[in-house]
Amino acid sequence: MILYNGAYLPKEEVRISYQDRGYYFGDGVYEVFRIYDGEFYELDAHLHRLSLSAEGIRMDLPYTLDEISRMCHKLLEANRHVVNGTLYLQITRGIAPRSHVLPDHPTPTLLAYCQSVERPLRAMDQGVSAVTIADTRWLHCDLKTLNLLPNTLAKQHAVDQQADEAILHRDGMVTECSAANVMIVKNGQLYTHPANHLILHGITRAVILRLAHELGIPSHEQPFDLATLQTADEVFITGTTVELTPVVQIDHTAVSDGRPGPITRQLQQAFSGTIPKKQ
Repeated sequence: MILYNGAYLPKEEVRISYQDRGYYFGDGVYEVFRIYDGEFYELDAHLHRLSLSAEGIRMDLPYTLDEISRMCHKLLEANRHVVNGTLYLQITRGIAPRSHVLPDHPTPTLLAYCQSVERPLRAMDQGVSAVTIADTRWLHCDLKTLNLLPNTLAKQHAVDQQADEAILHRDGMVTECSAANVMIVKNGQLYTHPANHLILHGITRAVILRLAHELGIPSHEQPFDLATLQTADEVFITGTTVELTPVVQIDHTAVSDGRPGPITRQLQQAFSGTIPKKQ
């Protein structure tokens, strides 16, 4: 069942107009909500970021956040087979004649669907590989918009290099990944790029920083360069679907001893404790 402009329809009945600005310009925003054991994870934080993204591109949401929340819950109820998974929701500026000028009175298009996605337990246990690549994205990466072609090309570059993820950098300063945030551990302290316009303000990223504070792990939101990345004691990525996954190889060179480190493991255990579980 698909949520489309307030209606719940079989996927065969959903029709997107060729004049939708999401199709022409990628003119829209989106969120991916994690579902654990039939429950949403950090739903309010995702909705708040959705609102900020819409505001950032001068688009009014077609519904209040409370209404969108109720719609998401109803959609999840209509997809009871999704126990562990995601709900993808996107809102475009809607149908209008093709023009670079924003339409005066647009009617946004809202679409959402659920799908099953299991926890990446093997990757979290064994770690993944990454390669570095220049960050060629625009300067509003804090807005979660539909303009993801640079991210897609970076991810494909990683796949072409037989790696799992691409770590992006601007003039040698590490920002984030193609589809996740990145953190490093050096001398027992945690470092990650500040939550400014150069990175997406990850929901899982924020949870990990909160957990690190609760565990007494010194944490710093400050830029670090490629040399620091490549000599880090531990590296891991965070995101809605990857949770907290260790990176054990970068540019075909092992991170430290090539195994997930102790602080990574400590934070993984703490994060697992935040996941809702039905009694």
